[in-house]
Amino acid sequence: MSADLESISEATSGAIGALVSTTILYPLDTCKAKYQAEVQAHGLRKYSNLSDVLVEAISKGKILSLYQGLGTKNLQSFIAQFVYFYGYSYFKRLYLEKSGSKSIGTTANLLIAAAAGACTAITTQPLDTASSRMQTSAFGKSKSLWKTLTEGSWSEAFDGLGISLLLTSNPAIQYTVFDQLKQRLLKDKEKTTEKGTSPVVLSAFSAFVLGALSKSIATVLTYPAIRCKVMIQAADDNEDKKAEPKSSKTISGVICSIWKKEGFLGFFKGLHAQILKTVLSSALLLMIKEKISATTWVLILSLRRILLLRQRKLKSA
Repeated sequence: MSADLESISEATSGAIGALVSTTILYPLDTCKAKYQAEVQAHGLRKYSNLSDVLVEAISKGKILSLYQGLGTKNLQSFIAQFVYFYGYSYFKRLYLEKSGSKSIGTTANLLIAAAAGACTAITTQPLDTASSRMQTSAFGKSKSLWKTLTEGSWSEAFDGLGISLLLTSNPAIQYTVFDQLKQRLLKDKEKTTEKGTSPVVLSAFSAFVLGALSKSIATVLTYPAIRCKVMIQAADDNEDKKAEPKSSKTISGVICSIWKKEGFLGFFKGLHAQILKTVLSSALLLMIKEKISATTWVLILSLRRILLLRQRKLKSA
C-alpha cells in the first residue's frame, strides 16, 4: 500500500508541475507549433522566424488565440504526466523489489522510463493530436475538443502514435540524466551534512538547472522525429488540403516533403524554439515537482488516515 501511495504522490506532484508549466509557457508553445508545422515551398515561407507568429497574432488582433487549445493541452499534460510519473515510479519500485538491488543502473532506468512513456503515449494520443490541431489552426478558427476529435476517423485521432512511441526515448533520456545527476548531487550534499538533520533535497535552482540540462540533451537527440510528429498532427486549412495529398500526413510522406523542400537542415527547423520551450517547461515542471512532492506525500498520508478512521468507525458502529 505504501508503495502505491508513494507512486501516486510522485504522479500527482508531477502532474501539477506539468499543469503550471504548460499554462505559463503556452503562448510560446503555440508559436513554436505553428512555426514547426510550416514547410518551405519554392523558397517561400510565411514565417521566417518564431517571432513572425507572434507578430501575426498581434497584427490581426488575435493575441488571445495564442491560447487556443489551452484547456485540451492542460488536460493532456496533466493526464500524461500523472500516467508517466506513476508508471515510472511503479516500474522502478517493482524492478527494485524483483531484482533485490538497492539502486537502478542507467540501462534499466532507460527501459523503465521508456515503458512508462509508452503507456503515456497510448493513453493520451487523441488529446495530443487534438491539441496540436487546435494550436496550428488559423488564429481564431480553432474548433472545440469534441469537434476536433470527431471531424475525422477514429484512427486519425491517433495520428503520430508511431512517432510518439519512438519519442518515448525523449523523456527516457531526460529523466535518466536528471535522476543520475540528482543522485550524484545529493550524495555530495549528504557527505557535507551532519547526521540526524532533515533529509537532503534539491534546491529550486538546482532542480531547474538539472531539468534544463537533461531536457536539452534529450531534445537535440530526438528533434527530427519531433518535427515530423508536429507536421503529421498539424491542422489542414482548405488551401493545404488542395495542395498536399493525404500521403504527406504519413511518416514517409512528411520525411520526403521536408527533404525535397528544405533539405537535411529542414529536419532541425525550429530546434532553437523547441529547446527554449521544452527546456523551460521541463525545468519548471521538475522544480515544482521537487518542491511540492513532500507536501503532496503528507496530504496523501493524511487522507489515508482519515479514510482508515472512518472505516473503523463504520465497523464499530
